[in-house]
Amino acid sequence: MGHTIGGAARARNATTGLGGAPRATAFTRLGALACAALLGAACSTTPTPPPPIEYLGYHVGPPDQLAITILPDPPIVETPTVRPDGMITVQLIGDVQAGGRTTTEIASDIENRIGRYKRGAVVTVALASAQSSLVTVLGEVKNPSSFPLTRQMRVSEAIGTVGDVTLFANSDDIVVVRSLPSTEVIDVDIDAIRSGDLSTNVQLYGGDIVYVPPTVLAQIGYAINMVLFPFQPFLRIGTSAAGAAIVQ
Repeated sequence: MGHTIGGAARARNATTGLGGAPRATAFTRLGALACAALLGAACSTTPTPPPPIEYLGYHVGPPDQLAITILPDPPIVETPTVRPDGMITVQLIGDVQAGGRTTTEIASDIENRIGRYKRGAVVTVALASAQSSLVTVLGEVKNPSSFPLTRQMRVSEAIGTVGDVTLFANSDDIVVVRSLPSTEVIDVDIDAIRSGDLSTNVQLYGGDIVYVPPTVLAQIGYAINMVLFPFQPFLRIGTSAAGAAIVQ
């Protein structure tokens, strides 16, 4: 009978799971610790702020449009567009060098030259439309293009303006090529920027070139494509020309 009671007890333990309770509790604790570790790792990533904005003097260039006011009465008001040679034409004095100058420098030049025709002249020159300050985005982006820099813009915004990077982009090895005031190559990691590390999200200036390189696999694929289909680019040009001729 003792054997019968012991067997029944073992059966109850197997049914109620009392024997496995310590193991279940251990697994539960391990799962909780793993979740806590993951949450701690996620919370420990502190967002890094972007580099500070640096304001540079704007130099006028073609085809910027200026707003010129010359006082006293009768006032002279003009809105010339800077020509490709960097010159503008102003009443009474003719051509004035505008390209490569600030608006203050242009106003001072006009004021000095127009004084013989308009005594006590006060000249104000403002930038009506900034079109010469271009940013170019090339490489593995959806719509490579150049566009005027009409406001403060960081590299992530420029990439977004052209439709973001493609699937073949090496997005952690982007570079910004800057020519002014001296030639400089700046590394940009768009993957890190998306994760909250904004330390490479630099501000862009007129003349900057943003280049998004392809991945190594994409480069190999492009090379194979050129070997297998060497005349494909020429066929595309011919097709485009034929289509234009048909339209005309």
